[in-house]
Amino acid sequence: MKLRIAHLYPDLLNLYGDIGNITTLTKRCEWRNIEVQTDSIYGNEKISFTDYDLVFLGGGSDREQLLVRDKLMSMKKELTAYVEDGGVLAAVCGGYQLLGSYYKLENETIEGLEILNIQTEIGSTRLISDVVIENEKFGTIVGFENHGGRTYINDHTPLGKVLYGNGNNGTDGFEGVMYKNVIATYLHGSLLPKNPKLSDHIIKLMLEQRGLPTDLSPLDDTIENNAHKYIVDRFLGTKKQ
Repeated sequence: MKLRIAHLYPDLLNLYGDIGNITTLTKRCEWRNIEVQTDSIYGNEKISFTDYDLVFLGGGSDREQLLVRDKLMSMKKELTAYVEDGGVLAAVCGGYQLLGSYYKLENETIEGLEILNIQTEIGSTRLISDVVIENEKFGTIVGFENHGGRTYINDHTPLGKVLYGNGNNGTDGFEGVMYKNVIATYLHGSLLPKNPKLSDHIIKLMLEQRGLPTDLSPLDDTIENNAHKYIVDRFLGTKKQ
């Protein structure tokens, strides 16, 4: 059986190599003889979310977010139902912000999809940094952030605790959100090539939704782990993994 990925608006939401996340998931599946099909969704194309095992939203500027918001609002009911029924969704930066209630800019407020109980407000400066966070299940997760918004996640579970960098808002010490089978984060870089444990977690969620076995054969992640370790050691000054 073929796994299917819906990559929403890659022409508008693809800052800092976010498409590399799709490439990583695809290759890690192919290396295990798991067939994957990625459909790029553009413009006003209609989409049946239940046909997909992963929906991916990348990052974009405020202008691109406004364009995408208008497209996504027409799918709000269907995308919300997909998430609440356990559909797998990964969102980065601008895509992350759009999942919330709103993004308040200086002169206007971008209405969000309200899939997550989060709110974002523009800050006086941008938060730009390499980032290292700690997740109880995956250990350290590394990436790169560049965002003007400050996101407040209320009672949601964060993706991780910030060990280096700013995270959601630079003050509460947390980064990202995990909700049902949603992983939302500010981490670009792209995120998944340097975090194989997180990549395989997403693949397992996709397989699980298809009712397929989730035991994944091990891969040689020497290159990925070395890239990960370099960032951890550089910014924490430790050997922590």
